[in-house]
Amino acid sequence: MPAAISSQNRYTDQVFDRLQLDNIEINSSEFFDCAFRECTFVESVFLQCRFINCTFQGCDLSLVQVPESSFTGVIFEDSKCIGINWALANWPVTTLGEPLRFNKCALSHSTFIGLSLPGIQIADCLAVDVDFREADLSRSDFNGTDLSNSLFSQTNLSGADLSQARNYLIDPTENILIGARFSLPEAMSLLYSMNIDLLDGET
Repeated sequence: MPAAISSQNRYTDQVFDRLQLDNIEINSSEFFDCAFRECTFVESVFLQCRFINCTFQGCDLSLVQVPESSFTGVIFEDSKCIGINWALANWPVTTLGEPLRFNKCALSHSTFIGLSLPGIQIADCLAVDVDFREADLSRSDFNGTDLSNSLFSQTNLSGADLSQARNYLIDPTENILIGARFSLPEAMSLLYSMNIDLLDGET
């Protein structure tokens, strides 16, 4: 089992347990089918790295930078992914493989602006003040996620499942919501941005 990770290396089917690699830079390394368990990468930089079919479980990636790195079929579980600008990563025009999956993660203060990530899963997460503007999040899964103060504008949410999401504020006139699923009472927030009067049904 590797005791550390270094630049310009290729790792396949490796398990990394409890590595503490805060404030370091890893350049041009590739990770295939690797598992990261309870590792910390706070304020580290992944520069031009590739992650394919990897899992991060119980990890802390707060304020990680990911310039020109790529993520395909990557799963984050019970991890802190706070303050990450995912727009700096290298995302292909056509996404192959499984989409990104975040389960029970903290994603607050992160940015997905302008990204094409159809099918992304952000389930049971804390996603406060996250920027989803101009992103393609069609067929996404937001169930169980707190979206307080997150930004949606010109966002493609067609076919998205927000039926169990909460605290979102999404303007139907500024976003694509065809086939998206919502549930009451949270769905009432869709009406707040519209210039209409709501009556309680009593005369």
